[in-house]
Amino acid sequence: GRENLRAAKKEFNKTEDDLKSLQSVGQIIGEVLRPLDNERLIVKASSGPRYVVGCRSKVDKEKLTSGTRVVLDMTTLTIMRALPREVDPVVYNMLHEDPGNVSYSAVGGLSDQIRELRESIELPLMNPELFLRVGIKPPKGVLLYGPPGTGKTLLARAIASNIDANFLKVVSSAIIDKYIGESARLIREMFGYARDHQPCIIFMDEIDAIGGRRFSEGTSADREIQRTLMELLNQLDGFDQLGKVNCFDLS
Repeated sequence: GRENLRAAKKEFNKTEDDLKSLQSVGQIIGEVLRPLDNERLIVKASSGPRYVVGCRSKVDKEKLTSGTRVVLDMTTLTIMRALPREVDPVVYNMLHEDPGNVSYSAVGGLSDQIRELRESIELPLMNPELFLRVGIKPPKGVLLYGPPGTGKTLLARAIASNIDANFLKVVSSAIIDKYIGESARLIREMFGYARDHQPCIIFMDEIDAIGGRRFSEGTSADREIQRTLMELLNQLDGFDQLGKVNCFDLS
């Protein structure tokens, strides 16, 4: 009796969901260009045209800033809701990297380095008010350098295991793209995602793949690597504030 009733309810709910999906109407994705007044905004639809539209009362208008992706009603073009920032799937793959479970006690002979890393990375993310009280700016990044086998990656995994924050694991040599501007775009999206999901730590392994010396001559591939490095420096030390985002470079 009861098993049959549960099965019937499950089948009924599935059928109801199928009917709703068949009856639902598709919507248009657009981008906010700028607010026109308190009620109307100028948006650009994905197909190209620009429209002056309103928005639902439930939508938080403070979030509808320039560049925000929105969902538009198919008929009235009213803004139905705001969408999160568009992120390259490669960035999501960086997020799913599992650092494992490594404690600080498992790292031997590097007590000074662990203390400096915790002061430079863990302290600004967990207790930013300490830096505000003293009146100094917290570090924006840390560079670990040394020959292979000295514990750089192990230290990074220990930090990732002991801090409650989002982590992006990046292999610098893998983000170099053959198309002009794609590597720099990926750097921008990576830091944009980190800003939206604070606190966040970005691990960049093999940073020497993009951290070469600047020079005026070279091939198009060399210039693309230089553009990627300049975009990384701009994200770290540009006009936009990093907030609770810290970059961890391994060389």
